[in-house]
Amino acid sequence: MLNISRHYFRVSMLVGAVIFLSIYFLSLVLNGREYLFSLFTSNEHFNVDEIFVALIITGLLSLIHSFFQINRMSKEIARRVEAEKNVHWISTHDPITMLPNYNMLDSFISRRLENGSESNYAIFTIEINTFRDINELLGYDNSNEVLKRVAQRLLYLFPGHVYKLRADDFLIIKLNKGNTDLLALSARILRSICAPIYINGISISIAANIGIAQCPEDAIDPKKVIQKSDCAMHVAKKLGRGRIKAFSPIMQDELLARAQLEQDFQHALQNRAISMYYQPLVDLKSDNVVGYESLARWETASGKFISPTQFIPLAEETGAITELTEQLLRRACLDALEWPAHTFLSFNISPTQLCDKRLSARIVSILDEVGFPSDRLEVEITESALFLDANAARYTLKKLSDEGIKIALDDFGTGYSSLSQLCNFPFDRLKIDKSFIDTFLHNDKQDKIVRAIISLASALEVKVTAEGIEHVSQLMRLKELGCDTGQGYLLGKPAPKASRQNVVPLHAEVTFLPKIEKTN
Repeated sequence: MLNISRHYFRVSMLVGAVIFLSIYFLSLVLNGREYLFSLFTSNEHFNVDEIFVALIITGLLSLIHSFFQINRMSKEIARRVEAEKNVHWISTHDPITMLPNYNMLDSFISRRLENGSESNYAIFTIEINTFRDINELLGYDNSNEVLKRVAQRLLYLFPGHVYKLRADDFLIIKLNKGNTDLLALSARILRSICAPIYINGISISIAANIGIAQCPEDAIDPKKVIQKSDCAMHVAKKLGRGRIKAFSPIMQDELLARAQLEQDFQHALQNRAISMYYQPLVDLKSDNVVGYESLARWETASGKFISPTQFIPLAEETGAITELTEQLLRRACLDALEWPAHTFLSFNISPTQLCDKRLSARIVSILDEVGFPSDRLEVEITESALFLDANAARYTLKKLSDEGIKIALDDFGTGYSSLSQLCNFPFDRLKIDKSFIDTFLHNDKQDKIVRAIISLASALEVKVTAEGIEHVSQLMRLKELGCDTGQGYLLGKPAPKASRQNVVPLHAEVTFLPKIEKTN
């Protein structure tokens, strides 16, 4: 549109100039002044001269008006040109960091493909994996300032070769003429961008992951090099914060397998194909079943089971954990209504959910919907969940406790600050981790730890459950120590329906059961 306006303006000016010069030369040739005077004299009674003067004045005024109009149009065109430049800049740059964005990168790649450019270069894909935490804790303004500082640090190392992609992703193109040690260079990048950032007197520490891919070693097509660098970054992210990975072909196979698993999981979630199994909790004083722990099981069409250690983290990462939890809790409560009234349901809560202040309301809503008494529900949490957001966790647990729901601290003794958590949170039960029960009969230190936990729980008037009981000798020792409740394959295996049939009689002559992976 602007090009058309410019063309029209230029043509109009050129036509006006041509008409003026044509009339001027015609007047010279025809001796126009004498001709006009003769015309005026011979037609004096028609006032031709006055009419001609009026036309001249009108023409001059029109010329002046046209001049102002042309000047206004010129300014408008200039403004539009500037606006067009701004729109183009906005579409090709990140407004926060001022770095070129994916559109600019795509244009750069297209030019390379058109020119057939092939050279040795490396692509670094960088993700700031603490950006969401910074955003939630400090707000948008400060988190945007963090991104600006990171961009400045990257530009200092690689001027003119840094791109800003998604919300917290950066990309660097580095010519690799001298066979640079890319892993060492990546470590330098991490040290630079992860150095503390000071904003308004606050020291902010960030973490990042880096994926590396090279041309022509990994691919010739720049888009494929970027794709493989991104693939390596995601693998590094799975290994933990601050990790660096260079691309290898096996990574792509792993990501494809994960993508397939994610697709299958979403299908299973939609079709409610993830079921509940129940493992009994036995009172070691009366030998009676007092409750069941619900355990999620995903059986595929092939009859194989996918471990919860695979699909639970997947649900957390994809944001499906809330929907999965609500599905499973509703089903478990419906099943538990068929149990004897004195038995309780133990249900595991994901650490990521404990930070959600609406969790207690969701759980209570399901209990009301199903008609399951809140005092028959016990939720299990791990110590690691308390450290994601201690204030949110304290709020949620208090709300649950106020509703009469019991709280169990799972895997007790394996976390960070177990004793301090007993003072800060309203726990009703401690569950001794299976790793202690496995060896406490043959390890004096482990035996003392188990005894200390049982004594501590008794002093605090908190119930204690021993997990992973697999041998009669372990059971007898725990009874001697006064442990309240036991759980494990010796006492009962997980089964689709909770009943006495999946409980091993405690008087049976059981001397050995094969060790299995922990199910609770």
